[in-house]
Amino acid sequence: MAKELVILESVETKILFIRGQKVILDKDLAGLYGVATRDLNKAVSRNISRFPSDFMFQLNRKEFNNLKFQFGTSSLPDGKAGWGGTRKLPYAFTEQGIAMLSSVLRSERAVQVNIVIMRAFVKLREILSTHKELAQRLKELELKIETHDEQIIAIFEAINQLLAPPEPIKRKIGFEVKEKKGKYVTK
Repeated sequence: MAKELVILESVETKILFIRGQKVILDKDLAGLYGVATRDLNKAVSRNISRFPSDFMFQLNRKEFNNLKFQFGTSSLPDGKAGWGGTRKLPYAFTEQGIAMLSSVLRSERAVQVNIVIMRAFVKLREILSTHKELAQRLKELELKIETHDEQIIAIFEAINQLLAPPEPIKRKIGFEVKEKKGKYVTK
């Protein structure tokens, strides 16, 4: 069980987001399966009809250079050697492509590793859905707060009006003169 947790954590770090899909690169899968990358790719090429474009695709030069830039060329996050010996552009396998790999590789290790990989993808999906739910709840909360802010401001304005002393009635000082049919009357 502890070994599976280590592998699960290792798998989670290898899941990348490329072309809008969650994928794992061929060299990372080969490392997990305990085979050489060329052997994994040979097994795939012998069964290419099982890997349509939504199961597997080859990175273009720009995507590959971007990955090299992100991870560096000297070493990868897991401490393994970098991209130095890569002559061909790597293949990226989607979740469905990885599931298909277990039928192509046909080893007990491949089956066990695939189980762990599928669990990692499920866990990632759960995390993403949780984040979407949290984002939606935060948005709803912001809307409530905005309406509450407006209501609170209105309450404070009303309180300030009540607390403000009434303006004193100003009395006029002096006499008021009114004219009545030619006569002046003073009040």
